[in-house]
Parts: sequence; structure tokens; C-alpha cells
Amino acid sequence: MKILVCISKTPDTTAKIAFTDNNTKFDNNGVQWIINPYDEWYALVRAIELKEKDPSAVLHLVTVGAADSEPIIRKALALGGDEAIRVNADNHDSFYIASQIAAVAKDGAYDLIFTGKETIDYNGSSIGGMVAELLDLPFVSLAAKFDLSGTTATLTREIEGGEEINEVNLPLVVSAQKGMAEQRIPNMRGIMAARTKPLKVVEPVATEPLTTVTGFGLPPAKAGVKLVPADNVEELVRLLHEEAKVF
Repeated sequence: MKILVCISKTPDTTAKIAFTDNNTKFDNNGVQWIINPYDEWYALVRAIELKEKDPSAVLHLVTVGAADSEPIIRKALALGGDEAIRVNADNHDSFYIASQIAAVAKDGAYDLIFTGKETIDYNGSSIGGMVAELLDLPFVSLAAKFDLSGTTATLTREIEGGEEINEVNLPLVVSAQKGMAEQRIPNMRGIMAARTKPLKVVEPVATEPLTTVTGFGLPPAKAGVKLVPADNVEELVRLLHEEAKVF
């Protein structure tokens, strides 16, 4: 079995967000980059667990990004990937990224493709579905559990008021969310081994992006709070009527 896990570079959740070029580009200065948590904690770790059960399985990683993505790729390899592929492109259009991943997946003839449910910077949640469509494969989104028996996958999704269980034959594409696996930390052996694992760089296939960024904006600063003494009910009522906002 061949497994492909899609990973993405995202800013650390504690990073201070700022923009440049008239608010059209993300300011990279001083930003700590990490593997997108949904890709790492759920998609990648579940793929590693499958490989641990079946040592003959091959686990590859793919990312679409410039050379500065390579440190996070090495960390993913340290966790347990066999080799990685970096598509040498820096474009944040979802269709463009999905097209590059689909081209890699088609060449590799993978049985199972994992993505995280979304990235924590753009929150698009669209890559997995697009990859599946481009490859003409079944797609299960927001999977919280994944089990495999032979070539049949059983996936559990959380829905309103309960759970939905799907059975799908390989090959397929899955987007993973919380519940799929537990976060792991790479050990020293994995870190050392990752230095020599193959990291192949390929040029992007010709694809026309469907969207462009016209601008970014930060949310409005939080307003201050007003403290009202517990015995001043009249003032509280006045503030609720005159100043409180309903969202």
C-alpha cells in the first residue's frame, strides 16, 4: 500500500500577524513556521500508525512551497515518513495547490491520500475535495476515525446529533480532523534519520490559479470592558439598553 500525506507550512499559533505591500502579502519577519496541526497531528500520525501495522506500506509526504518549507518537511520525515516531495511553487490558490498535489499523486499511484481538514492560516478546507475530483477518486471529509481492513476503509464522521460511518474501497482521499490520531513528538532517532531521507523537488505543472488575493485585514481591536458594581442594577440596565451591541 502506498500512502501520500499532504502537509503545509503555517505560522505558529502564537505568531504576531502583520501584512506588507499595502496589506496584500503576509509579513514573514519574525514568524515561527510549523507543520499545519491538522496535517501533522491527525493526517500524518494516522498514516504512520497504518504503516506501523503494515511495515510493507510506503509513506510519502507532499507539500507545495518554496525552499523555506524544507525544515517542516524534515520534521514530518522525522515523525515517520519514508520520503518527501516538494513542488517548487509559492502560490496560495487552492485549485493551484490541489492541481500540483493531484499531479504528484497520479504519478505515484497512491492507494490512500490524507489531508488535514484545513490549514490554520487560510481555513479553506477545500484541498482534499479538489484533489479527489481531479483524480476522480471518492472523498470523505472531516473524518474523525479511520480503520482499514484489506482494501476497505471504514471512516467515522461526526454529524449533528450523532455519527456517520462510511465504508469505501481504496483508493480514496480523506481529510482528517480531531479524533483521528494523537499528536506525536519526533524522537532523536527519527530526527537523525530524517536528515538522509529522500526529499525530491519537482517543478509545478502548468496550472492557472483561479483566485488572487486583493488584500488582508486584521480584525478590529477588542473594546475595553466596563465594570458595574453589583448593587448598581440601574446602571447595568442603562448600559445594556444604550451601549451593548447584539451580534
